[in-house]
Amino acid sequence: MIFGVLLAGGVGSRMGNVEKPKQYMNIGDRPIIIHTIEKFFVNDKFEKILVLCPEQWISHTKNLIKKYLGETNRIAVMAGGTTRNETIMNAISYIEENYEVDDDTIILTHDSVRPFVTHRIIEENIRYALEYGACDTAVAATDTIVQSEDGKVISSVPDRSKMYQGQTPQTFRLKKLKSLYESLTDEEKKILTDAAKIFVMKGEDVYLVEGEVSNIKITYPYDLRVAETLIQSEQED
Repeated sequence: MIFGVLLAGGVGSRMGNVEKPKQYMNIGDRPIIIHTIEKFFVNDKFEKILVLCPEQWISHTKNLIKKYLGETNRIAVMAGGTTRNETIMNAISYIEENYEVDDDTIILTHDSVRPFVTHRIIEENIRYALEYGACDTAVAATDTIVQSEDGKVISSVPDRSKMYQGQTPQTFRLKKLKSLYESLTDEEKKILTDAAKIFVMKGEDVYLVEGEVSNIKITYPYDLRVAETLIQSEQED
């Protein structure tokens, strides 16, 4: 079984003075989160699509789904955790409580504010996770990457040809991800930035799926303007 896990826990603090989290802001004729859900909803490989959001936004999220996608039992909305990985664990708990999980059960995790993920990226994530157990979507870095230990002076300049910018989806065998996460110490959990790092910290291979420059994460007001342009382009094609 394959499950889509959409992470919608952001509050939009970097978007400026806005009245609602960025995933509920509109691009084109509908909210960002709906654009993202649609990319998964049209793919019949997903047993269920789980949307994890702040508890106070659950009802609103359900209403949006009903308005734009109609009545469906393929989507479940639930509360996320206090961190990204705790949110993923909430999704895993739901799956374990409602389905028979085996070694081939896959979860594809994705940012709700990346509405331009392509069918090709989703399909390759599924294929790589089934074959290798873990994969992450990334694009080759086009800018020089500099590292600074103190945030004031450059400590090193890594070889750009080996640098990639991480995107999502990140896709894993469910049982393996849970096992590795539960093996982490509290100190290790504090330095996690995403689920792929769990595998890397434990010496497990995470295979690269080629992303797309257009698979942007909408974070800042500028990103909204870019997203509007991309939506217009999609509607004209």
